[in-house]
Amino acid sequence: MGRFRSFKRVLTTAVLTTLLVGGTAGWASASSASVPGGPLPGTAAWLADDSLGRELPDPATATPAEVAAFFAGLSGAQQHGLVEDHPTVVGNLDGVPVHLRYEANAPAGDRVLAYDPRGRGTIARVAGDLENAAHVSVIVPGSDIDASAFDRTAQRAADLQAAAGDDTAVIAWAGYTTPSGIGPDLATGRLAEAGAERLVRLTEGLDAAGLPDPALFCHSYGSVVCGLAADDTDAEDIVVMGSPGMRADDVGALGTDAHVWAAKSPDDWIDRVPNVEFLGLGHGADPTSPGFGATVLPAADVPAHDEYFAPGTSTLAAFAAIADGELDGELDGELS
Repeated sequence: MGRFRSFKRVLTTAVLTTLLVGGTAGWASASSASVPGGPLPGTAAWLADDSLGRELPDPATATPAEVAAFFAGLSGAQQHGLVEDHPTVVGNLDGVPVHLRYEANAPAGDRVLAYDPRGRGTIARVAGDLENAAHVSVIVPGSDIDASAFDRTAQRAADLQAAAGDDTAVIAWAGYTTPSGIGPDLATGRLAEAGAERLVRLTEGLDAAGLPDPALFCHSYGSVVCGLAADDTDAEDIVVMGSPGMRADDVGALGTDAHVWAAKSPDDWIDRVPNVEFLGLGHGADPTSPGFGATVLPAADVPAHDEYFAPGTSTLAAFAAIADGELDGELDGELS
């Protein structure tokens, strides 16, 4: 009977996780989301293009470093010709020079680093001068974010960049299919696994462009993405906030050399989410718990789950210092 009661408690916790793990606004029922697959739009025409007298790199197999090397060997006229003829490939191919990606994605807006209209749509936009930045940050959002619901993420990037200063660029990255509403995707790692692959490729593209190792700022379900990507990125810092867990028992299990930071407001409803992982449900330990090993950031003045980047909060001040390289492990004691 005791073992049955223990199993019942764990199962109940898993069910509660399914019901409670959420993102920004999705409190409506949702079914499992599909992840756009297959080649980038326009890939067939790109691969068939022989105007340069040599094969173009295959978007499905070429690494960002290989893409960067290919574009480095082209003249300016050749580069712009590819932008004109194949904007959907050039605009979404990690390793392509930043200014060419901006040019290819210009119809989608200013400083758009990526845009894919398939499905709910994915998009990445830059706040600041990415090409000349001394520091780079990437904001990885949680659920209910896509190309049509991107304004809040873009505003967070703008607020962080303004607080960090002119030498910092911030990428608002809605570059993966996020969970939508309440459903099984919120409590499982399926979408996070696909998102982690995309995030790793993004960071490889930044590296191929010669940009600094980034700081990742991961909100809610986005922290699950960052946890799964941690051991394959060259991130300098990983900052999670309002996290349901990172699918790791502790910092050591993340397999990263990045400094890991965590913040959770006492007024964040995420605190009601059980920190378990059972039968594929739930995302594991609370990153702000003492045993996890992250540096816990101040968050007492954050009023809600979605307000960690709000101007005037202690979290935004700490985030800005991390983004600008002003905080490191030596200051742990001052932040506890």
